[in-house]
Amino acid sequence: LANESGVEVPAELIIDAARFAVTAMDVNPAALLSVLCVDEDTMADMHVQWMDLPGPTDVMSFPMDELVPGGRPDATDPGPAILGDIVLCPDFARKQAREAKRSFEHELAMLTIHGVLHLLGYDHAEPEEEREMFGLQNRILDAFYADRHRRAQLRHPRQPVDLGRVADLVR
Repeated sequence: LANESGVEVPAELIIDAARFAVTAMDVNPAALLSVLCVDEDTMADMHVQWMDLPGPTDVMSFPMDELVPGGRPDATDPGPAILGDIVLCPDFARKQAREAKRSFEHELAMLTIHGVLHLLGYDHAEPEEEREMFGLQNRILDAFYADRHRRAQLRHPRQPVDLGRVADLVR
């Protein structure tokens, strides 16, 4: 993760979201992926250069190797690959999150997962593709939050209740 945006971002959350999405999509865990955070001007330049669309956007993905999630169970292990680059625009994401009444952190986790799916060949240009991609994105995001909650519980388990002491307090 490289942050050239001038905006403080939750780097650990972004990295965790990317790792979780890659694992959820059954990509070799040694696959390489970079995430770059840029300012709005840089993102606007990239958006015009690569998509021929004006203005900044929230996330862009630049795949490197052609990967297919899962694969056949009897196929040989393809080994690690270079997934590619995800470019996030935190300023744009913050505004978008505010408009959607979501947290900045949630927006960045969601955009990171969205970027991973684009690296794996998913798109949302057509309505059916959009349903598939956003459905998958939401399932991965839900599982990501459930996993983070579970891990937080393991790190900070609730103290066991001493039923004898509770009974003494009630008397």
